[in-house]
Amino acid sequence: MTAKKVLLFTSSPRKKSNSSILAREIGNGAKVNGARIKIVNLHQLMIKPCTACDKCHISDDRFCVLKDDMNNIYPQIVDAAAIIYASPVYWFTVSSQLKRFMDRCYALGGPSGYALKGKKTAAALSYGDADPFVSGAVNALRTLQDTFAYVDARFIGSVYCSAVCPGEVLKNKKLLRQAFALGKRLVEGL
Repeated sequence: MTAKKVLLFTSSPRKKSNSSILAREIGNGAKVNGARIKIVNLHQLMIKPCTACDKCHISDDRFCVLKDDMNNIYPQIVDAAAIIYASPVYWFTVSSQLKRFMDRCYALGGPSGYALKGKKTAAALSYGDADPFVSGAVNALRTLQDTFAYVDARFIGSVYCSAVCPGEVLKNKKLLRQAFALGKRLVEGL
């Protein structure tokens, strides 16, 4: 039996980022069900903004004409069975690092169809305010849900929390167990 490939995209510049910790715990749950996890820290990559040239949708070159670190990520996305997205909420939605990555995933929808179609997805978010509405976490979650629905990806679920200090989420054992359970569900049936 071959291991299920799961990509885990973190987007926080912080070490011990709360959203990354939650996403890694989702990954740990997926590992228990036989997944192989590849972690990609978007903050460490050079990802240019989309130029709206639309060449990715005109020709079947598969990917974007821009030359940057996305060129290495596209084939990994195509090969993955599931994808985990992790983001802090800084200004009422996903981080700029994750948003730029998501914009560039537009190139995965050329003439041959969306490469994300049917892939299972999950999300991990952290934010500073106690209220997910005031903090913008609801906006971030909705951004992800709408994106997944548009490309016909299968959204399995999310975990999110209010946590300001790096590593603070480690105190929330109940949420960590929920993240682990989400990871197990993410790869069931793959």
